Amino acid sequence: MTVRVLVADDQPIVRTGLRTILDAQPGIDVVADVADGQEAVREARRLRPDVCLLDIRMPVLDGVSATRVLAGPGVDDPMAVVVITTFDLDENVHAAIRAGARGFLLKDAGPALLAQAVHAAANGDALIDPAVTVRLLAHFAGRSPDAAPRPPGEPLTAREEAVLRLVAAGRTNLEICAELNLGISTVKTHLAAIMAKTRTRNRVEVARWAFESGLAS
Repeated sequence: MTVRVLVADDQPIVRTGLRTILDAQPGIDVVADVADGQEAVREARRLRPDVCLLDIRMPVLDGVSATRVLAGPGVDDPMAVVVITTFDLDENVHAAIRAGARGFLLKDAGPALLAQAVHAAANGDALIDPAVTVRLLAHFAGRSPDAAPRPPGEPLTAREEAVLRLVAAGRTNLEICAELNLGISTVKTHLAAIMAKTRTRNRVEVARWAFESGLAS
């Protein structure tokens, strides 16, 4: 299956570079590239891409606001959004995650990681880079005034807590399978239960909840 991607960045050279990199990857097709958040929202609604790759700082409508419109808590049919940025410890990135982004990358992440993030988002997963995303979540979990998470609807089981910690550490489902000696369907079942109990919608929100709850390693 070909993953259809919309790219939004206000810098023409960056936008062209991202499009060139992604179009060169097998199974990825850039269906549009736009220069601001408002155009990104308009084209995303028109084209319904599988993944929206949004720069966090854009004119007219910034990446955080565009993410909230496309993937926010009140959106009935949220799209998969991955945020890209120049700075890994940026409060705007944290705001984008809260707005519904499934993950984020640095602009110098490289073709392999960029393609991995796009495919993960398209599959309903999220790329959580242990070297970047987890550090950001940990950094802000201890200082955000609204960092106190909702308690789970019901207690997590010991196995669910183990899966939760590995998700927060940036492990993929396959890596969790290997570390806990579980099948892929079992890991997905545990992850679905964790999301239901913590009222989170994706792996990035699960990781943030783990940090804010003090359950991340």
